[in-house]
Amino acid sequence: MVKHNNVLPNGHFKKHWQFRVKVFLDQPGRKLKRRLARKAKAERVAPRPVAGLLRPAVRCPTQRYNTKIKYGRGFTLQELKEAGINAKQALSIGIAVDHRRKNRSVQGLQANVERLKSYKARLVVFPRKGGKVKKGDSTVDETSAATQLKGEILPIAQPKSVLETMAITEDMKKGSAVKQYKQARATQYITGKRRWAKKEE
Repeated sequence: MVKHNNVLPNGHFKKHWQFRVKVFLDQPGRKLKRRLARKAKAERVAPRPVAGLLRPAVRCPTQRYNTKIKYGRGFTLQELKEAGINAKQALSIGIAVDHRRKNRSVQGLQANVERLKSYKARLVVFPRKGGKVKKGDSTVDETSAATQLKGEILPIAQPKSVLETMAITEDMKKGSAVKQYKQARATQYITGKRRWAKKEE
């Protein structure tokens, strides 16, 4: 019998939790399956690189992450033009193309152009049909000596920030770093205020 203002007893004691428990006892088998799938894919795409298409090096968005570099979707039409590669031919020689991305900085453009040029210098192009060597194809000696690339294509190296150090002089000890910092902040604040005041006029 329920006393006072309490919840009515409504217990669910037959949930059959044993039927909803999931265990991963097939983990070693799945590991083998994934490895065999990777091997089969490598054999299927040979002699092309296992990693797939060449991707550009781009900056991550937002101020928080823009110090990091990652792989982008594809090279811009401007980057391909600078490197002397036809946009329609690019995909056939393993280069990803993204017609929507725009080059915002000269440094990024030059870095990706250099990336394309270094890839082009190492590229081995096989003849398409019947082994007939045409213009733009690699020689018979180069194609016979070519091996499939297993790792990443031109891996990206993250830039390391180096801290500059210097000896503390007597003049530095005389002055106050906190005062300098506060003065700089005040100057910046006043400069901004004056700039806005001029714009409003």
